[in-house]
Amino acid sequence: MAKKPVSRYVCSQCGALTTSWSGKCPQCGEWNTLEEQLSPSAVAGSISQGKVLKAQSVALSLSSDQARIVTGIKEVDDVLGGGIVAGSVNLIAGQPGIGKSTLLLQLAYAVASKVPVLYVSGEESAHQIGLRAERLGTLHSGLQLVTSNSADDVAATIASGSYKLVIIDSIQTIACGAISSAPGTVSQITNSTGLLSAAAKQTNTALLMVGHVTKEGSIAGPKVLEHVVDVVLQLDGDRYGGFKILRATKNRFGSTNEAGIFEMVEKGLQPVENPSAALLSERQVSDGSIVLATLEGTRPLLVEVQALVNRTTYGYPKRAASGFDLNRLNLLVAMLERRTKLKLADYDIYINIVGGIQIREPAADLAICLAIGSAAKGLQLKKNSVVYGEVGLSGEVRHVPHADKRLSEAKKLGFDGAIGPLQKTGKKLTGLHGVADVRSALNQFLEKD
Repeated sequence: MAKKPVSRYVCSQCGALTTSWSGKCPQCGEWNTLEEQLSPSAVAGSISQGKVLKAQSVALSLSSDQARIVTGIKEVDDVLGGGIVAGSVNLIAGQPGIGKSTLLLQLAYAVASKVPVLYVSGEESAHQIGLRAERLGTLHSGLQLVTSNSADDVAATIASGSYKLVIIDSIQTIACGAISSAPGTVSQITNSTGLLSAAAKQTNTALLMVGHVTKEGSIAGPKVLEHVVDVVLQLDGDRYGGFKILRATKNRFGSTNEAGIFEMVEKGLQPVENPSAALLSERQVSDGSIVLATLEGTRPLLVEVQALVNRTTYGYPKRAASGFDLNRLNLLVAMLERRTKLKLADYDIYINIVGGIQIREPAADLAICLAIGSAAKGLQLKKNSVVYGEVGLSGEVRHVPHADKRLSEAKKLGFDGAIGPLQKTGKKLTGLHGVADVRSALNQFLEKD
């Protein structure tokens, strides 16, 4: 019988060695600093007991390549890069109530007509899921359902090879019998994911797991969870209304630049064909209102940026933003104070991105600045145009990618053109009004109603 590897524990603070783990280092007294390491003799023994692995050409690894599982939901397929890869492990995360389980049940129904699908629920009873499936109209004989919290049972079911797609809702409720800790702990999440992933790759079964998030919005559990899976999807948006946006923050089989836009209706999450028109349908042209040409992945999207500037009644002016980074807003306000004639130190400033959209790209800077200038002076844009462009601390307007897509989307919805950075290279874009800095943009394109 082979000897069990000898472990030792080393303090990361003082380097003290001990043969057993404890919460406190006996040498320096620091807490949670003991880390497990194999002894040098155990490492040497592992090398001598190992065997030489047989390698193969990379070209031969594609000889048994299989087609992706196309879900039929175009937005999901685009984000995944063309469908679900056989044997892949996919993780989808989002805030509670955002629609993760709804989307996966719709996806399972769409795939069940092509391949056998198993839906594993660790949170809800079979009756609850049945009621949701009936409401969504996703009842299908090819879609099998089981409720279990045992990672060992689920892994054995996957290893049987009876299913091509297995959905687990959620990984935080699944537990390994060999681990004594409660479900949702770091050790349970790590070991359960490893066990399920091994079974899925052994049988070439696609695995879709739901992951909970913390109050900060990051995926709950160890960061290693995101490293061991192949695809990480994030479903964002306002749980009470507005659009839901599906993004891939990690994708080993495709691009992470795509985004799917959905709207929650009675029959579940439905793709939005023309989100720009929906977002601007109730817009009222007034001071403080600017239309931003942004991108969600590679898709152009027009959203309304609203600004409200009021004289403060307190000693310290308030800055608030919905759908836009507050730190970025403070930076832009400071730049406007320094580089233009706007005096904003005694004013409260509020920014709102209509439709519950979260804007992360720097191309929103110029639209935010024009909205603030418009609201502060009671002015409106002279031209029926959209706005985009990154703004530096010197007030310069910098180049952003895909100007042609932004301008094309604007013209589709009846805008005359766009206000953005100066075009220095490439094919001249008709309808683009280039500006070099924020001050000239404020002076040139804002006027009294």
